Amino acid sequence: MSHVLTADGGTESLRVRIYDLEGKCVASHAEPYETKFMAGARAEQNAEDWWSSLVTATQICLKEANISGDAIDAMAYATTCCTVVALDKNGAPLLPALMWMDVRADKEAEAVLETGDQRLILNGNGQGPVSAEWMIPKALWLKRNEPKIFDNASTICEYQDYLTIRLTGERCASLNNVGLRWHYANRDGGWASGIVEKLGMPDLLEKWPSRVAAPGEVVGNLSATAAAELGLSTRTKLVQGGADALIGMIGLGVSKPGQLALITGSSHLQFGVTDAPLHAQGVWGSYADIVYRGRYIVEGGQTSTGSIINWFRKLLSSVDLDELNAKAALLPPGSEGLIAQDHFQGNRTPYTDANSRGAFVGLTLSHEPHHIFRAIIEGICFGTRTILDGFKGGGYTSTEMTVGGGATASRLWMQIHADTAGIPVRIPEATDAPTMGSAILAAHGAGHFASIDEGIDTMVKPGVLIEPDPAATAAYEDVYQQYRALYPVLKQIREQAK
Repeated sequence: MSHVLTADGGTESLRVRIYDLEGKCVASHAEPYETKFMAGARAEQNAEDWWSSLVTATQICLKEANISGDAIDAMAYATTCCTVVALDKNGAPLLPALMWMDVRADKEAEAVLETGDQRLILNGNGQGPVSAEWMIPKALWLKRNEPKIFDNASTICEYQDYLTIRLTGERCASLNNVGLRWHYANRDGGWASGIVEKLGMPDLLEKWPSRVAAPGEVVGNLSATAAAELGLSTRTKLVQGGADALIGMIGLGVSKPGQLALITGSSHLQFGVTDAPLHAQGVWGSYADIVYRGRYIVEGGQTSTGSIINWFRKLLSSVDLDELNAKAALLPPGSEGLIAQDHFQGNRTPYTDANSRGAFVGLTLSHEPHHIFRAIIEGICFGTRTILDGFKGGGYTSTEMTVGGGATASRLWMQIHADTAGIPVRIPEATDAPTMGSAILAAHGAGHFASIDEGIDTMVKPGVLIEPDPAATAAYEDVYQQYRALYPVLKQIREQAK
């Protein structure tokens, strides 16, 4: 039987999974690597760790599945988006990669916005904001702060593209990533040459990958060197993937206009599908063709969500997460007066404020760890609600939210999402959406499905539906308005303290 190999390169590890053509996962292994966090909301990874993790995890999965490399028809992968790396002429990293959550380029983001270029319509109807997470601000930061590295870089690309170079030798970028974060316009001239020229770095265009491929398009076959290291075959095709959350949309089966996906992990990302362009303040996009040809994607996102839970767990290393979850489930909506602002690593949308920070308001001596735990979850869910409200203000609504990723393991978290949003939450059978989406792309690229939609129909299986509790939804409304009031007040305090 034919199989496809997938990978999900995340914030803390790279996970490889092997799927059959019915959508069954036959092997899975995650290989961890280090993320270094530094002052100034900086986060870095070693790009060579990505490759070594891919090699190790692939070899382990082949053994677990008890299949040879010849059985893998194609591979595709999803990675963090906006994790930027500079490479020399031999493809070796010149410095640690700037992670997607690294927002050191906040001044450079302002410079991009000040260009007033027409491509800014992709973010907030042409009036911004521009995020410090994105490619052009990070590239400008390199030019301003590491000019020798910028000048010596033969290639400036993303995590996704680095693996593609290692696998095939091709300097090929994903339409998904460049359309999402590089101000690339698939239907209007391609690269954002106007922006980079106004910023005084037209040579950046030569450093970017020379080819752009859409998700599902075959990039090429594995090189002999890569195939040997991985234990695969040179007949194995590399099929273009993209950003983890966007490829996760495919894995969740969210493909029709009006459908809404929530991808959870270290961060939360919200994506909707439309059949026409939509631009609104506080809404990113819409992006043409970046997942499905002929359709548009609108976007929102929260920079820190699951990462806040991990932070809290590390603070309370002796406390069992299941116990916290059980106790938190017994609390009423609002965590008995405790509200958390979820901006621990800045805010992506709707404010796009890299300098915003997390906060707890209403703490008393009666509050215990499970109160804080529930308040964190509620704050994250309120953050999602603000994004959905922004979508609605821009003219996009959905009647349910399909969720994938780590947060789906907590029924409490999912119920609070349903209650705060006031719409049902659907959880498909396979919740590892980025690898399922990658499997569909790989199978399509290998010729097993005529389209991505056909692959979704075959491989994505229905799961459970969680309905909102009307009483909880009503109870949350006042708490949500209090949450909304926190950001402008805390921003004013922050600015007064400068």
